[in-house]
Amino acid sequence: MAGRVLAMVIRAVGRYGCAMLDLQSRPKCSECPIRHRAVCARCDDDELLMLEQIKTYKSFRAGDQVLWRGDGLTYVASVVAGVASLGKTMEDGRTQMVGLLLPSDFIGRPGREAIDFDVVAVTDVTLCCFHRKPFEALIETTPHIAQRLMEMALDELDAARDWMLLLGRKTAREKIATFIEMLVRRQRLTIDDATDQELVLPLTRHEIANYLGLTLETVSRQLGAMKKERIVQFVDRRRFRVTDLEALHLASGDDCP
Repeated sequence: MAGRVLAMVIRAVGRYGCAMLDLQSRPKCSECPIRHRAVCARCDDDELLMLEQIKTYKSFRAGDQVLWRGDGLTYVASVVAGVASLGKTMEDGRTQMVGLLLPSDFIGRPGREAIDFDVVAVTDVTLCCFHRKPFEALIETTPHIAQRLMEMALDELDAARDWMLLLGRKTAREKIATFIEMLVRRQRLTIDDATDQELVLPLTRHEIANYLGLTLETVSRQLGAMKKERIVQFVDRRRFRVTDLEALHLASGDDCP
């Protein structure tokens, strides 16, 4: 069965022009740093082999446009390393960042022929890409991938609801604390690691202000206050440590740890 499915996927690859790379030139799925969090998290060895046949890697420098809104969606991808932003530009040129893509996040929607958002590399970014048509063919025959995609979509829906609360009800201090706590949580750090490990703000203060619906001055003031209260400790303008994770959570305004 696995052999027939693999043959079907390879035929789809050839039909849609996705270049086949020497498997030895790419990291194996089993060695991938996002292996147990990405769309392939539930795949068994045979399913990983199928994915390895159709994957390729793309790299982008910080500031590069990964995709423009309305672009034809020729591939879908998982973020392997780095941070990218999702945004929309309005008719008068105003832009709004509506989301961040961190390692293991998925770009694109199977079944859609165009992307609905601008995707920009905030830092240097590496993507594990799958040509859309072969990937869609694989979804139809591989329940583990379809199930994981559904889980990730539901997680994204929960995150969108949390963001509605943040933008609609939270104070400036709570917004900043929630943002920092999200960075800690997404890196799967334990309490000891979170207070021990040096973290990096993926956005400039201006970009954080845009993302959270605040002014630049407010962002700088709130980060300064948290530094003074020894909730966070900054090494420079981007690198920092969380020195009091409990106080950070209390500052977020959330009632559930």
